[in-house]
Amino acid sequence: MGDHCGDVKVQLGQMKSLGEDAEKEGVDPEEEMPVSSPSASPDPTGRITTAPGTDALSTNICKQKGKRGSKNPCGKPLQGFPAHAVKNFNSPICDQTLHIKGMGTILQGKTAESNGNYVHESSNTQETRCEDEFKLPRKRRPVTVDTSKAKTSLEALKLSIKELQWKQFHTGRRAACDIYWHGVSFHDNENIVSGQVNKFPGMVEMLRKINLSRAVRTMQELFPEEYDFYPRSWILPEEYQQFFTEIRMVKESDGTESPTFIVKPDGGSQGDGIYLIQDPVDLKLVVGTQAKQAVVQEYIHKPLLIDKLKFDIRLYVLIKSMQPLEIYIAKEGLTRFCTEPYQEPSQKNLSRVFMHLTNYSLNVQSGNYVHSDSQNTGSKRTLSSVLYRLAAKGVDIKRVWSDIIALVIKSVIAVLPDLKVHYQADIPPAKPGPTCFQILGFDILLMKNLKPVLLEVNSNPSMRIEHEQEVAPGVFEYVPSPVDEQVKVGVIRDTLRLMDPFNKKLTATPQPRGGGSDPVEVIPADGDSQGRSPDNADNLPPLCLKQVYPKYTKQFNHLRLVERIAALFIRFLGVKGNMRLGPTAFRTFIRTCKLSNSNLTMASVDILYIDITRRWSFALADSREAGMGLQAFVEAFFNLAGRRFKSLALREQVVSLLDLCESQLGPQSGAEDRRSLSCSRALPRGGRTQALYLPHPRPISPAAHRRATSQDCRPHQRPKPRTLRANVEN
Repeated sequence: MGDHCGDVKVQLGQMKSLGEDAEKEGVDPEEEMPVSSPSASPDPTGRITTAPGTDALSTNICKQKGKRGSKNPCGKPLQGFPAHAVKNFNSPICDQTLHIKGMGTILQGKTAESNGNYVHESSNTQETRCEDEFKLPRKRRPVTVDTSKAKTSLEALKLSIKELQWKQFHTGRRAACDIYWHGVSFHDNENIVSGQVNKFPGMVEMLRKINLSRAVRTMQELFPEEYDFYPRSWILPEEYQQFFTEIRMVKESDGTESPTFIVKPDGGSQGDGIYLIQDPVDLKLVVGTQAKQAVVQEYIHKPLLIDKLKFDIRLYVLIKSMQPLEIYIAKEGLTRFCTEPYQEPSQKNLSRVFMHLTNYSLNVQSGNYVHSDSQNTGSKRTLSSVLYRLAAKGVDIKRVWSDIIALVIKSVIAVLPDLKVHYQADIPPAKPGPTCFQILGFDILLMKNLKPVLLEVNSNPSMRIEHEQEVAPGVFEYVPSPVDEQVKVGVIRDTLRLMDPFNKKLTATPQPRGGGSDPVEVIPADGDSQGRSPDNADNLPPLCLKQVYPKYTKQFNHLRLVERIAALFIRFLGVKGNMRLGPTAFRTFIRTCKLSNSNLTMASVDILYIDITRRWSFALADSREAGMGLQAFVEAFFNLAGRRFKSLALREQVVSLLDLCESQLGPQSGAEDRRSLSCSRALPRGGRTQALYLPHPRPISPAAHRRATSQDCRPHQRPKPRTLRANVEN
């Protein structure tokens, strides 16, 4: 017994010397260690646990002295170990497990039994295991963040990086960083080929008011009951005549009714250029000599009021991944109040913006605006404080929150098809590039009946945590805003935690499952269900971002029809970086999917392409690209579905045509071939001239030759004209 205790003393002494050497070399004693022993496995906390019967240090030999209540198996306290390195030394070794951080193993008090007999390992085996399992790893380098383009979110970002103990580069860095934080768009820095960027390509363009309205309108055609959270909208100037006619008809049918509309400039922000009207003649369609693009919407004239003031909700939403789709919602948000008591709109008060518009940038100019350090008072409050106040009045907060979750998921699904087209244009599958994530700002209004209404989605929500205040007459300076800091720093910090490239537990992307939870269920408030950041985890609060998709896949997956249409569109684009479908590619789509028949000749296909493309070219006057974009292709697809399946409703028509096209095309052969199908031809993978060396090359038909040599059927790398025929497979 004494000899065995002596072995334990020697091995513990070796552990002490290893720890001292590691401290001298600057190795983090908290770092987890890779273990080569096949019997070791990680426990749920991430530490390495040896299987029963294969303990690196057999402690059963000290059972007698462990019962005496000594601090270690051999009756002497352990010397030379830091307090955090050893746990459970005050309990009998036979009934406890010793966790030794930095050593990557757990000393178990009970040895394995075999038919009632104890099994002991030889000392040579124990020494070998100790040498293998007590190897100390290098200290993990901190995550690097490029903040040179962060702009107004810089202060909140600095605080978040400091809490995480990461490293920021505020002037940029020659070497690649793990994360790049942009202030405006994906293209703030054009030279990124790796890492992660906090912006998606095309998000700024897609969330402009006109494009968002078009995307939601498409979904309203397919799912009118699901997308009734967005006010009815008209796009100006192209739909002015339609808007004018409909409003005149309403007024003629009911002379007492005077509906109110809100006009929002397409590229406006912070409330700039927004105004209310009750008569179409009051529209300001021209600015100078140029037509002004805008969206006019029905005004919500019965909003929910608190303290007789109108307010809206700013909710922060993280799109962590686009393929597969991952959406997180912040549990805490902001509520922004008007500064004048609300009255229903009339000709007398239409111009009183402090009564009707909730934008912070407008109301902060009012003399009634209240900056408060409390989250429960003032002109800007936390969302939770408002929800608690509503709950105290008997409001079903569970239902309100579930409706908001549904609104967010449906809105993201609406814009996702266009985002995928932008993404493949900027980061083609064969081109090296970063992965993307983005924080969006959803502006939501609660109606008097507690139904949430989507006002707009901001691609660049303000992350400023200070506000301008007059500290002396005529003297203004930026002072901290506790409410903003509480909400925004948490959102940025936990977004970084989720995107931590070294934290596989948080960054692992779950595949969507067929099942899901009832969307009425409130998101659980447990903080550890989604893991913690490995660095400084004990000092960080629970994650404030909760996953809502793919968690609720079952309830919302049926809405993703337009994404399937976008997949067909991308498949036939043909040229890397292209976002428009040419006439030949459109004809190839028709032929490949076998959609032409006696009722739909190829001449009819050409006419359909010309009509739709011409109409959309006028609608998108600022676009310099020729061809058919995704929204025009969706319109053409709806037209084709209506012709082929006349007896069905629109949604069933689209589903039937999608099933038909997908069955004709079959599964894609890979990401590299997606853009080679515009002419239903793909370049051989062996090289551009591989077809020249085939032993029995197939002859090329005249029709295939015409398709291959057309302007819209160029392969990825433009070949020489003389070798074009040989490079295209039949």
